[in-house]
Amino acid sequence: MTRKLEKARQYEKKYSKNIQKKERPAFHLTPYVGWMNDPNGFSRFGDKYHLFYQYYPYDTNWGPMHWGHAVSDDLLHWEYLPVALAGDKPYDKNGVFSGSAIDLGNGKHLLMYTGVKETWKKKAKHPQVRQMQCVAIGNGLEYEKYENNPVIDETKLPKNASPVDFRDPKIVRTDDGSFLAYMGTKDKQESGQILVYESKDALNWKFKSVLIKNNARLGNMWECPDVFELEGYDVLLASPQDVTPEQFEGLSGNVPLAAIGHIDKEKQVMYDEDFQVADYGLDFYAHQTVLAPDGRRIMIGWMQNWDACCHRIPKQKWFGQMSLPRELHIVDGKLIQNPIQEIEKYRKNQVLVNQHEIQGTNQKIQGISGRLVDVTFKIPTDAKEEYTQIQIKFAADISKNRYCSLLYRKNEHTLTIDRLYSGNQRAILNQRSCIIDSDASTLKLRLILDRFSAEVFVNDGQKVMSMALYTEQDAQEIAFSTDGKLNVTVEKYDLEI
Repeated sequence: MTRKLEKARQYEKKYSKNIQKKERPAFHLTPYVGWMNDPNGFSRFGDKYHLFYQYYPYDTNWGPMHWGHAVSDDLLHWEYLPVALAGDKPYDKNGVFSGSAIDLGNGKHLLMYTGVKETWKKKAKHPQVRQMQCVAIGNGLEYEKYENNPVIDETKLPKNASPVDFRDPKIVRTDDGSFLAYMGTKDKQESGQILVYESKDALNWKFKSVLIKNNARLGNMWECPDVFELEGYDVLLASPQDVTPEQFEGLSGNVPLAAIGHIDKEKQVMYDEDFQVADYGLDFYAHQTVLAPDGRRIMIGWMQNWDACCHRIPKQKWFGQMSLPRELHIVDGKLIQNPIQEIEKYRKNQVLVNQHEIQGTNQKIQGISGRLVDVTFKIPTDAKEEYTQIQIKFAADISKNRYCSLLYRKNEHTLTIDRLYSGNQRAILNQRSCIIDSDASTLKLRLILDRFSAEVFVNDGQKVMSMALYTEQDAQEIAFSTDGKLNVTVEKYDLEI
């Protein structure tokens, strides 16, 4: 074990003791200590789910990247393992960036990651940055970096590909037992593209193809690709940077992408792709998937936004969290996401209120409150209904005017998630909206609240909106406001996880 890795392990072991259980989410993974961003190496190995993550243990701000490590039996209860990787080799001395993992068989777990190396030249104002792909092989706890790293460097890049932005390999095994790796890069025109490499042993790689070119359609660099088959389609997940509102349903910045289409398996080229937003909320990025033993395709993402990282809860001892894992399906060519079924085992104390009349401002329903809850709202959307909008405040302390909210505008068919009044004091992204299917007679919203997050599943997973919460933990009210009159049905469960 290198000194750098040993130092990180000693640090996290010592300082993790200062974080009490109640200071963390109940069922969302947070860093052992310090900072967390992208999920990495989401995989099955040794009868457990393994999830690594971009990690800086020494501070709650971003720093030289390590790979944190946690395992789970059910994706809700997580056990921390010692930090798996640190930047302790010449080719990754400036960070071990994102990547993936695969079970090689025979008790071997392979991690494929991006090593970052900065070199300073005389009189240079900035370092020369190179990103390259590396592997480490281990037993699920200890990992040894391959002696011939990097396995893919700039000499294996195709023409018109950047060695500076070249990262986040996703390794998959093909039907014949060989391997493919998908990774993001920019071309010389600063537009993203996904490259494909092939290997027979996961160690010796050669360039295969360009899977897809952005051609300046959505932002520039496409990060953190994932590729898989799902119900007759091929799916590409990616995280474009610097998206502009006119490009993608009015959203801007870092927008999680799902491209659903088909891949020519021989040429490894994607065609007939349909671009979709993977999450319309404020905080969701770098989404990755794993195939569960029962065949479910499960996705998780970093429930944070790069443009909101300036905000901290006072005296917060960690930063960053993962989303609730989601089961994926495709219906009529559209991605459908719903919470993993495992969460239903922990739903207790059902409260069901049918056709409750809402009229006025900050109306409460007896028994409908809480901060660790799974709540479903059914809202009539017929034109004949006597209202034009309804607001649902949650994680709320109405007396202090502290709350997050969902606002549905019936005539515009829009749903807006909002944390403007949650107590943050920074000019961060606070609102996002999406268009709701206007043909449905009922709007169904499933809201899952944890101590520091909210995730909304719209109309049985047709759309999802996720965000981090900043209100105090005793802000547990749920209240309704409308400009007219309507009857809503609400079903609430406490989550005892």
